[in-house]
Amino acid sequence: MKKVRILSLLSVTALVTTFLVSVPVAANAAPACDGKSPIQSCVGATSDGAPYAMQVPANFNGTVALYSHGYRYNVDIPSAIPLIGGYKVTNTPEPVPGGNADVAKYLFSQGIAIVGSGFARQGWNPDSAIATNVELIDTFKKQFPTTKKVIAWGSSLGGVITQGLAEKHPELVSAVAPMCMADNVNAELTMAGDFLWGLKVLFDPTIKAGNYSAGAAGVGESYVDLGKVFTVMGKLQAGISTGKWPDTSSATGKSLEAAGIPVRSALLYLGLMAGLPTQSAHFDSVNGPEGALKLSFPLAVSPALAILENGTNAAALAILATQDVEMQTGGAIFDNTKTNYAARIESEAVIFNAALSGNTVIGALSAALSAANPGAPRAVGNPAAMAKMNALHANTGKINVPTILMTGLADPITPAGASQRVVNAYAEQFAAEKVAALKEYQKSKSYTAPTNKLLMLWNTTPANWTKFASTGAPITSTPAAQGTNHCNFTSAQLVLVAKSLVQASSTGKLPSGGAIATAARKAGNLSVDKNIVAPLLKFYGDN
Repeated sequence: MKKVRILSLLSVTALVTTFLVSVPVAANAAPACDGKSPIQSCVGATSDGAPYAMQVPANFNGTVALYSHGYRYNVDIPSAIPLIGGYKVTNTPEPVPGGNADVAKYLFSQGIAIVGSGFARQGWNPDSAIATNVELIDTFKKQFPTTKKVIAWGSSLGGVITQGLAEKHPELVSAVAPMCMADNVNAELTMAGDFLWGLKVLFDPTIKAGNYSAGAAGVGESYVDLGKVFTVMGKLQAGISTGKWPDTSSATGKSLEAAGIPVRSALLYLGLMAGLPTQSAHFDSVNGPEGALKLSFPLAVSPALAILENGTNAAALAILATQDVEMQTGGAIFDNTKTNYAARIESEAVIFNAALSGNTVIGALSAALSAANPGAPRAVGNPAAMAKMNALHANTGKINVPTILMTGLADPITPAGASQRVVNAYAEQFAAEKVAALKEYQKSKSYTAPTNKLLMLWNTTPANWTKFASTGAPITSTPAAQGTNHCNFTSAQLVLVAKSLVQASSTGKLPSGGAIATAARKAGNLSVDKNIVAPLLKFYGDN
């Protein structure tokens, strides 16, 4: 097999998008508006110093769309760091997803204003961001007194913020759309932390992988970790084709190599125990090159290459977000002292048995990553810091207003299971509402059926998408497949969500039945199939 190029961190860097406007104004002052037509622009800052931007069409109909952007690094990334170097912290507002002109055009055509905040702090910030959005809604209404309704949407961490706003302040919003929504902080950082810990234990024990020092020293340590992770992922990429383990591998890793365990199987094991998708931007686990590898490539090799792409993103998230949350909480927040990784992959061990090289290899990897192995020291969290992390804002999944979820089935940063958790919670909520309605009928003899308040749009992957050069080498220079990468949505898909939000806000009802199924199909790679069930993040398992 030929070497393949590691995909650049689109999943992470895509969180830092092209913004609509820039804002430098005094906090808590009235918005500064330019009075232009047909689109009036206003800028300002909330009392916490968060800059915001408003754009209001001349035909404003009283509805405003509030957008919350996703996770942005809270530290500058030096240019010397591969793939993501040169990033500068920014708090520029983003009133529509990625400054998408098609989305803005549609909303303006309906007489809908747009608004967004850059937030007071970057990084993991739902607590402060929700408070900022509450104040921003009030500020907008004061500036534009004819405002009647607010629709809210957001991507990634912005999805958490949007759902949190609807849970805490349903009186402020008429409909919401959390897209490619992250899970709560402990679930997200367990996923990313498990994978990063595995890389450290098997492939480079000098990776610090958390418990970073306070202040600037800890930031520097995270930079070093990023460099080491990108380096080891490059070595793993080479090793999948050569069979050679990274020269930085631990004693545990080298013993596995000496036992003849393929490095691709070890890498796949780490991805499965963390819960990463086994389909990625360029690897579908279906296609193989013409010739001898036609059948063996998708069965034994492609899942590991998918983990290579997805795991690079997960490991970077683990480093940057862990350092960020540790800074907020004052200590180590990842703890796997009680995690049973062998139990974590019981079902996957059957499904991916060939790619994991059979039961003997699976047993060896499980033993190597067991808490009983001194060569795989577990990460020990700081109880006080963990308690502070668990006290950060967490969504329950309760649906208070018409809600639209959209997520990719193979998103490596915010797995589809984060949205599935809300789907599951609402199924219980809706069933309870039906029971309550029946009890009310028994008393009053008047039955009012509960109204469905959740629309789940699954961004599906194509039937297959891995492409090969004439040499048989997989091609990784093509755009990421739909349903893969992070928040990898088209303009048509985003506009469909916007239209559905507008309808729900106007009528109080979500689009349903054949109409939304047809609209989803026309938008491309979207499905409302209720038979789709994504696995929850591993954090919610018993192990």
